[in-house]
Amino acid sequence: MTADYLNVKTIDKIIQNMIETVDHSKTEIFEIGEQSRNDYMSIIDEIKKIKKMVIEIIEEEEALDREVRKARKRLSEVSKYFNKYSEEEVRRAYEHAHNLQVKLTMTRQIEKQLRNRRDELERRIVGIQETIERADRLVTQISVVLNYLTGDLKNVSEIVADAREKQEFGLKIIEAQEEERKRLSREMHDGPAQLLANVMMRSDLIEKIYRERGIEEALEEIRGLKKTIREALYEVRHIIYDLRPMALDDLGLVPTLKKYLQTVEEYNKHRNIFIDFVFIGTERRLDSKMEVALFRLIQESVQNALKHANPTEIQVKLEINETKVLAVIKDDGAGFDPTIKKEGSFGIRGMKERVELLEGKLKILSDKGCGTKVLIEIPIK
Repeated sequence: MTADYLNVKTIDKIIQNMIETVDHSKTEIFEIGEQSRNDYMSIIDEIKKIKKMVIEIIEEEEALDREVRKARKRLSEVSKYFNKYSEEEVRRAYEHAHNLQVKLTMTRQIEKQLRNRRDELERRIVGIQETIERADRLVTQISVVLNYLTGDLKNVSEIVADAREKQEFGLKIIEAQEEERKRLSREMHDGPAQLLANVMMRSDLIEKIYRERGIEEALEEIRGLKKTIREALYEVRHIIYDLRPMALDDLGLVPTLKKYLQTVEEYNKHRNIFIDFVFIGTERRLDSKMEVALFRLIQESVQNALKHANPTEIQVKLEINETKVLAVIKDDGAGFDPTIKKEGSFGIRGMKERVELLEGKLKILSDKGCGTKVLIEIPIK
């Protein structure tokens, strides 16, 4: 017990360290995402400014291009009619055309640089968008992990205890299966097998009686033989019914329950136990697995009352509607404290397992001296 406690405490500590580490990582990733968003907005502003500058430089470039064409035209004219213009006028025309060309070239270079810068920023912004999206996804995933660690794994001691209980329950099932095989083997050997062996011996005896004592005594022996065969048949049917009531497949849940509860009441007649069965709703067939599970749940509840509660009355109420099946098994017996787990007792655990497999609910209300009420609710899919 101490070792188990220490193991659980160690696991709790490990989980707490994991929570702190994951939470710290989440904060760092969140900060990366926020920084990426700030960079994104800054680059968007810069791209807007560059686009505006590109438009302005293109307009300036077009104006310079027109001026350059005019200057070239003027230079061409001066060069053609060289004799009409002075040397100073020729020099000024050349310098003006040259300066405009240089300015146009520089403007085009600036436009190229601005476009390159814009393209580079647009490529960067794609990468930043991917970083933001990845950070958001990681924060979401880490939040899920944190919720799991702080929620489902927070009460790890309960989970470990539940897992241990399930393991014990599984081992108990295997043990119960082996015990059931032994019981069936004994019942078959002591019941039908002995009766059938008796039939074989008496059948050999009939022939001898017929030859030595006549037909009347032989017929009397045959009548006794028929009685023995009927007893063997009854024993076989009883064993089959315990394994799985054939009426459940043929007739359905409600008729099988009626017959079962009547048989139980007759069997316990000497104890003066009254069993009342009430059915509400329309009688209809359910899924085979559901019918078997419900029958076993009610059977287990009734048998628990008979074995442990010493009741005088057991009430079984079954309701089937469009969406669910409700079963209430109530007795006026000794009752018990449901919070106290009996060592080596797995009956209630087995009932819970059956109900969970059908995605239903099981509630047991009881107190010492006040009887027991078992509430079962199973959804109809």
